[in-house]
Amino acid sequence: MMPIDLGVVDLAVAAILILLDAAISIRFALHLHRQLVVASVRMVIQLLLVAMVLRIVFAAGLPATTLAIVTLMILAAAREVAVRPKQRLHRLGNFRIAGIVVAFSSVATVVLALLTAIRPAPWHDARYAVPLMGIVLGSVLNSASVALDAFLGDVAGARNRIEARLALGATLQQALAPCMRDAMRKGLIPIINQMSAAGIITLPGIMTGQMLAGSSGLAAGGIVWLAGRAVGDERDRLRLDRISAI
Repeated sequence: MMPIDLGVVDLAVAAILILLDAAISIRFALHLHRQLVVASVRMVIQLLLVAMVLRIVFAAGLPATTLAIVTLMILAAAREVAVRPKQRLHRLGNFRIAGIVVAFSSVATVVLALLTAIRPAPWHDARYAVPLMGIVLGSVLNSASVALDAFLGDVAGARNRIEARLALGATLQQALAPCMRDAMRKGLIPIINQMSAAGIITLPGIMTGQMLAGSSGLAAGGIVWLAGRAVGDERDRLRLDRISAI
């Protein structure tokens, strides 16, 4: 299949849709037009810079360059997960747990796929590892950020119910269980929707769907579990003083 070259005119036509969205925002006073324009410009600049970097990485073919670009991708995704929730854990807790969860779930999924299903030679070939990491990180980012936002928001708003369960003899994990289940459910909804539509609305590969589902489950479950530990202490006390709203 021959590649399709897009020119300036093609990009201008695509930009019309962005301008249409901005016009709708202005018409209905949504106050999103500036954010939309800034995000669009940022996206174009980021894609151009990434394209330049990837050309160098692909040409080099060195494990060190592949590791460097993958690490940057993980750090960027972890930051996005950490800053999305309205509630923040003290001492950069959002960033710590986001970094752990994003790194573990994405690396485990990608390495497993490279070593078993795809098996490029060498297995760390940047032409496979980098795009695959990008696909997985997109799924991990969505699930982890939604789950973390839901969990911290629920805990902050359900203090009385949680402390009532603790007073009745429940452990902190038992008292937090409803919030944890609800947060994990919300975090998995996007990937469940995507998998339910596969073959009818969307056409992903079978392996791609399985990988995204696995990484999303690890991300949602891991970040809720770590956040649950962060809002308590060794005496099973609820520590809402460790959470602050932005």
